Amino acid sequence: MEASSGSIYAMQQRIIAKLLASDATSRKKAVTAQEAHLDMQEQNWLYYVAGGLNSKVKKTRDKRYYVATYHRK
Repeated sequence: MEASSGSIYAMQQRIIAKLLASDATSRKKAVTAQEAHLDMQEQNWLYYVAGGLNSKVKKTRDKRYYVATYHRK
């Protein structure tokens, strides 16, 4: 089980890195998978990585994605 959770974490980090490179850091700045240059394998993982309550990757209703970041003042 550890190997698979490591694979999920690695894929999540790849997706997050590409979304951040696309400046997708809020709902207003969200991008499509194509705009983030996600490859087919990464796109297939979006269902598992995005949208959960505690997930860092969020999905909009129009299938755009962004990294949820919380800024404290």
